[in-house]
Amino acid sequence: MRIGELAALAGISTRAVRHYHHLGLLPEPVRLTNGYRDYGLRDAVALARIRRLAELGLSLDEIRDVLADDRDKELREVLAELDADLARQQVAIAERRARLASLLAEPDLGPDSAVSPQMAAALRDLTGGGSAFAAVDRKLLALMDTVAGPEEKEQILDLVRPLLEPDALARAHALYARLDELAGADPADPRVAALAADLVAHLPPGMAAAMIDHADAEWPAWIADEATPAQAEVFRLAVTTLTERAR
Repeated sequence: MRIGELAALAGISTRAVRHYHHLGLLPEPVRLTNGYRDYGLRDAVALARIRRLAELGLSLDEIRDVLADDRDKELREVLAELDADLARQQVAIAERRARLASLLAEPDLGPDSAVSPQMAAALRDLTGGGSAFAAVDRKLLALMDTVAGPEEKEQILDLVRPLLEPDALARAHALYARLDELAGADPADPRVAALAADLVAHLPPGMAAAMIDHADAEWPAWIADEATPAQAEVFRLAVTTLTERAR
């Protein structure tokens, strides 16, 4: 079959097919004497698997590994695995629709309505109380929960749970209040370094490790955009201290 027929069968564009060729995900087929690519059923199945695996959240490297493994299998077995991909996608769609149904059933939709119930409860305890900086933290945690998959959501909750213990919760609210007090301060204010040291002492090991791992990622820039210079300096000093301790 021609590239247009293949694309129509898989439900994608011919441009996407060529893109997958360029990435090495879909091998180039044998060309006919007239120069046209000649695709077979196995190419259509491979293309369908690429699409389904991408929709399931696999990275390009993971998809490449799956397809490389498929080449050693009988076509019936590959079709069975494609069917399993579709079944997993149906489950994921059903879960999302159930979540949407529960949201639509809420009389008042708020900013935290899209997060998981477990995270919503954690946010109420951790960032409640009216702190301006707690609202920044709340948005960051809500964003992380919203874009995370099921396993990642549980990992995020595991990081947050130690902060919900009564003593830790009281310390967190005190730290938020001190961050609020720095809203109009200079980054060189002596309170900045003191607060950074107390923040480091407050963080559980898992949260500290996550801050180190993501020190060069987008969230520090996001904090800097949302926080005042003095507040951002608190987190910069905290991450620097944690990184040096981890060496």
